[in-house]
Amino acid sequence: MWKRKELKNKAKKVVKNNYWTAIIVCFLIALLTGEFGTSIVGILQSEDSMDPNYVYHNEFIINSDKTDNEKVEEQKEKEEAKKENIDSIIKNIPTQVLQAIDDNLNSVTKSQKYIFKIWDAIEYFNINQKQLGIILFIAGILAYLFTVIVADPLIVGGKKYFIEAREKKNTKIGIVVEVFKNGNWFNVAITMFLRNIYNALWYLTIIGGIIKTYEYRMIPYIIAENPKIERKKAFKLSKQMMKGNKWRTFILDISFLGWYFLSVLTFGLLSIFWVNPYNAATIAELYITLRKQAIKEKYEYYEELNDVDIK
Repeated sequence: MWKRKELKNKAKKVVKNNYWTAIIVCFLIALLTGEFGTSIVGILQSEDSMDPNYVYHNEFIINSDKTDNEKVEEQKEKEEAKKENIDSIIKNIPTQVLQAIDDNLNSVTKSQKYIFKIWDAIEYFNINQKQLGIILFIAGILAYLFTVIVADPLIVGGKKYFIEAREKKNTKIGIVVEVFKNGNWFNVAITMFLRNIYNALWYLTIIGGIIKTYEYRMIPYIIAENPKIERKKAFKLSKQMMKGNKWRTFILDISFLGWYFLSVLTFGLLSIFWVNPYNAATIAELYITLRKQAIKEKYEYYEELNDVDIK
């Protein structure tokens, strides 16, 4: 039975042995894919786009009836009100921290965020903002294509990097893009696409979505190890590996909340320079542990875990 402390201790050694390359890999993946909850993405990207009711929370955008001058004046008033309420903002720091933590927990559905953008577009149509709806719908489709073609394979490449980093010092960053070589990209992209679609559909039941998110948790690692594996086998292996481990993995995720809290206080910088690599290396260690168990107990399709360099 694996222990959180052991996984984290091993992960710390991996990060220390590959510190700067690990930072760069996580930074690029965060920037291009939104994989991590707090980091440069947290600084540059509004989390409002995750909210299906986003359009109702942005009156400045929606109320196109107002003249430009009225909009400017309204915005100035809002900015002045914000300055006057600095004291209340400071008092509400605990609330902001909780929101940041919530954003991190929501990061398990980051791969579905562009689906929510399309949902936003539908909401614009519902409030008779057809032009904005069309623009947002097209943007959502293009963004989702980027996710399928580029972002998701990069996420898999990131998993491959941390698997390799366990055995090597100063692991090369180029490992991240190996997934695009040797005809492996298409299978990886389709497998991740289906995982995201299934997750999104299961999230319609809320609880089912959370359960399936953890059930599918090992899929990126499985295809990082064997990018040619059939989709059915990857899903089956992940399901078997996570059986009895979903709750414990959830607790493992929760154990990083203290780090996320500190990251909020540093405006995400701590995530960039420590938390993201540390978290990524820890989950990679979890995969290796579950992988060893799968091979030892001869799970169905365990032969597909065939990278002899992984120990």
